[in-house]
Amino acid sequence: MALLSHKPEPVGNASLKKWEFIGSGGFGVVYKARHKDWGFDVAIKLLHNGQLSHTSSFTFEQSKLYDEANHMGKASCDFVLRVYGIYQGCPPEEKSFQRGIVMEFMGRGSVQTLQMLLSGPPPWPLTFRVAHEVALGMNFLHSRNLIHQDLKPSNVLLNDDLHAKLADFGLSRVSTSALSSNGEMTGVTGGSYKYMPPEAFQTSYRPVHAFDIYSYGILLWSIVTGKEPYNAADSSLVELKVPAGDRPPLGEIDQIRTKGLKEIVDLMKRCWDKDPSTRPTFKECCEVTENVLSKHQEGIFAAVHQVLTTMDSPTTYQHSSKAVRFYLQTPELTKIDDFVDHARFETQQNSVSVATRNLTDTEKAKFIDDKRAKLIQDVSEVLRIVEELGDKVHQETYSKILFKETSQEKMRELYNSTLRSGGSSVKAALYDALKKHELNLMERLGMI
Repeated sequence: MALLSHKPEPVGNASLKKWEFIGSGGFGVVYKARHKDWGFDVAIKLLHNGQLSHTSSFTFEQSKLYDEANHMGKASCDFVLRVYGIYQGCPPEEKSFQRGIVMEFMGRGSVQTLQMLLSGPPPWPLTFRVAHEVALGMNFLHSRNLIHQDLKPSNVLLNDDLHAKLADFGLSRVSTSALSSNGEMTGVTGGSYKYMPPEAFQTSYRPVHAFDIYSYGILLWSIVTGKEPYNAADSSLVELKVPAGDRPPLGEIDQIRTKGLKEIVDLMKRCWDKDPSTRPTFKECCEVTENVLSKHQEGIFAAVHQVLTTMDSPTTYQHSSKAVRFYLQTPELTKIDDFVDHARFETQQNSVSVATRNLTDTEKAKFIDDKRAKLIQDVSEVLRIVEELGDKVHQETYSKILFKETSQEKMRELYNSTLRSGGSSVKAALYDALKKHELNLMERLGMI
């Protein structure tokens, strides 16, 4: 796409149809509409205070809107959200003439949307592809002497094939944090302070490329764990702790769980180093992420298919509303499902079908009883297992499990309620669920 000029060609109401409200935030509102001539959907971002007459001069915010459009045009590539023009017109059910940005529509929302729908990270191949595509987009951005300044899960958008693209360039410009059909919207600063480097909390700080590198390190942690960093901390606590050296915990990441994960964790630590001069460039980041992704390339198709199937399942949306409430109300967004790469996923499925074929419910139940203490201590995929049990877990118990802060507390609640009263059949179902989602643990415990 050619770079936008300072006066990009406008897109008016005559070119648009099938308007659909997507959501709103501190900046304004976003609509989806079909462009009649182009034949595809676009996203239209409007400011809350973007009303003006046909002859009025630009406000400061409108000038920033044009700045954002021009910056996005300058950075246009496969891994950065594309800008098609400037909207000028009167949106449906609005009475005033407005201006906005006409952008690429990303039908699968953002990485944050995905994390909430899955209640955790996606399969490893997709996790590493997202990490690599973000690095590629940021490398291109820096090659154009642009700084993002607001790199976080809600600003990494996903298309219909779950490829990642960067959106929302900089806290100094107007920002929107979602252009999706899932209705996700946050304001300009929603969560951004958690991704700011320690030096940025100084009042005299002026952003440089190292700002984005630090943010990428925190983003990598979020992508890998499926969690929001410092979820229980407010801005004042983060501002105090981050310059003192606090970072998101790495202890919960099993670095030998899959190929390349150790390299990604090492990259995280390099990116969020306290000294900006020692952080890697995005070119160096791309070399690491490309190498890790190459180890999982054959599993990409299966991972994308698995996630899209999960996202499109009615039960996913039923549970996603619970996951959203859980995310908003509890101190920590607990990881539900790391999933697995394609090869290991097939191995697990085959192992379950072979190993459990000749076992009785009584044998499975005895294993669950005998290993009670170890299962409470070590099971991490608790909510995924609870969902696997389905109606065997009463709604009241499900709610109690949701609001437990740790995996150990969740498993203990499951034992004290569902497993205590459910008998051998429920314990046998738990055994099968554990073999599907915690195969490595079950093998270490010497499963029957």
